[in-house]
Amino acid sequence: MPIVPDCEPNREDSSLALPIVELGSLNELWFQVAGTRCNLTCSHCFIACSPHNDSFGFLSFETVERRLHESVEWGVKEFYFTGGEPFLNPDLVAILERTLDFGPATVLTNGTVIKLEWLERLRAAEQGSHYSLEFRVSIDGPTPELNDPIRGPRTFERAMHGVELLVQFGFLPIITMTRVWEESQDAEILGRFREVLRQHGYERPRLKVLPRLLLGAETNRTCGYSPSDRVTVEMLAEYDTTQLVCQHSRVVTDRGIAVCPILIESPDAILGDTLQAANRGFAVTHGACATCYQYGAICTNPSSRPLEVR
Repeated sequence: MPIVPDCEPNREDSSLALPIVELGSLNELWFQVAGTRCNLTCSHCFIACSPHNDSFGFLSFETVERRLHESVEWGVKEFYFTGGEPFLNPDLVAILERTLDFGPATVLTNGTVIKLEWLERLRAAEQGSHYSLEFRVSIDGPTPELNDPIRGPRTFERAMHGVELLVQFGFLPIITMTRVWEESQDAEILGRFREVLRQHGYERPRLKVLPRLLLGAETNRTCGYSPSDRVTVEMLAEYDTTQLVCQHSRVVTDRGIAVCPILIESPDAILGDTLQAANRGFAVTHGACATCYQYGAICTNPSSRPLEVR
């Protein structure tokens, strides 16, 4: 069942032992490549990205390339690019071309600003690489009536055009949806979405449902996490921590290396300036940690091509 906040103020009990998750292996390296700048202002965005949010800045080509070289000794297996909207970074295409020299790459995009010339270059880069290039496109429902109140007028239409372009160039984007409906409606919503995507030329769509994160802009729609929405030491005792992104990932931001892409605005989530400094355990004491605990690897891609619903 999804977490339902009780709107009580957040109180921490410092007398309790902390639930620590160690970095097991650095399998994935994320880049907050567009910072918190986005062309949309989604009402559920967990870091409240917008055209005017410069809380985190863009990453330069040189910064990303330096981290890519640093990642080699850590055995990083794949790279993720997020924001904000990654395609607002003018260096993104060149960054992705370079990344494909190091490993598989995934771009998390809203799909509304994709250009043909970018896809032409990226298709050529992937075809010339040993590694794959993936896209995740965020669309919150199979109709404008579901999506647009959350993401803005005409965003469904624009995002679906982006999906059409990706499919035209041979990419099979993962369509990610934040669950803004009742969990019991999953089968109905996903069935409708498959049909809509087929009508737009995407014959075998890949879908991933994400839980709501009660942070950022979403706190204006809800009251956020309650004190009871916490992971405890006892909860970790029999739990497979490899299901948590903090166990196998770190995030490059313009402020340093963060523990995960969800908590970048939490001061304790910035672990240091290098991957070595970020090679330490993290206390999963945030409300969002309880969501990750409940649903598993919500940030990363499905492990295989078929539909994934958590």
